[in-house]
Amino acid sequence: MISVREAEVLAGDAHAGQTDRIGVSYIEHVRAVAAGLSPFGDELVMAGLLHDLLEDTDWTAQRLRDAGVPDRVVEIVEAVTNQAGMSYEEKIRRITADPEATLVKIADNAHNSHPDRASQLPADKRERLAAKYHSARAELWPAAKRADVETIIRIVNPSLLGELDAHY
Repeated sequence: MISVREAEVLAGDAHAGQTDRIGVSYIEHVRAVAAGLSPFGDELVMAGLLHDLLEDTDWTAQRLRDAGVPDRVVEIVEAVTNQAGMSYEEKIRRITADPEATLVKIADNAHNSHPDRASQLPADKRERLAAKYHSARAELWPAAKRADVETIIRIVNPSLLGELDAHY
């Protein structure tokens, strides 16, 4: 089995040359997601580091297993990966069936919703994504313990704390 550090190197190599919507090296996004999951143990940190690998690189679930990624981590990564023909709303509902995948998606959503990132997008895209992410939180947050949601957003995006208070 690989270590968290090895998973970070794997993610860095796999995402090499990729940038996010605002032009930042993609590894910074997966590191931020993983940081939000650090209170929950190494498997969730690894899942955070690897959460976009199947979607955004040529890696497969089997290749992750062959590289020594624990089966449970691969299952979580598979759970949060987009599937052809599945709407975003269906994807969120599928994710909430797995408590650990839910935490990974909460961290991903929190980072994607961060004001520093959103402010750099064109207004129309910023508004569309804000609505999408807000709608997802309405499904994700009730599927997790409030304390766990708060732990993640305190690390990843404290600007969501007011919304959390209004939600619960």
